[in-house]
Amino acid sequence: MTELIAVALITILATISPGPDFAMVTRNSYLYGRNAGILAALGIALGVQVHVFYTMFGIGLIIAHSPSLFTAIKIVGALYLIVIGWKTFANRSKLHIDLDAAAPVSPLKMFSNGFLTNALNPKTTLFVVSTYTQVVHADTPLSRQFGYGLFMSAAHLIWFATVAIFFSQHILRSRLVDHQRLVDKVIGAVLMGLGVSLAFANMTH
Repeated sequence: MTELIAVALITILATISPGPDFAMVTRNSYLYGRNAGILAALGIALGVQVHVFYTMFGIGLIIAHSPSLFTAIKIVGALYLIVIGWKTFANRSKLHIDLDAAAPVSPLKMFSNGFLTNALNPKTTLFVVSTYTQVVHADTPLSRQFGYGLFMSAAHLIWFATVAIFFSQHILRSRLVDHQRLVDKVIGAVLMGLGVSLAFANMTH
């Protein structure tokens, strides 16, 4: 029971802490609406399983003890966030959005935005690897370990779907769209800042 409580607390705290996932869901929701935000949340939840699977099958131990491999993952994840952030920050075009219309972008793109943001996020790598290596014991049944992984994904889906619903509210969204260039610069700067900070995070973690 102590193990379960520890996993639950770590998961909840790690999920709700601001980071690339939060910025991406917020961006998709205010620009393209609730469904786009929820699709990004679904992508994030599935992205968590990437970390869970490689951790459970031992690759997490390699990453945790191989600075060169972890550096490569950090660089790829950081570059993805920096590119998305720069595109958002430097956007000069004014979107004319029908707030009652469907998202004018591919659902697959919204989903992949969330999936790649999480799957390439070293923060999630550290969260999952540390949880499984420090909290979950060697004699923990495999079925329970899979259950923990599903709980992690469910927590991410519920939280970020809630974020999507909040930021896609008609009144809030219309105000954000009216100040789109300022919001783009803020979100773009946050994404780039997160990318840079992840790239230079302490390698001893």
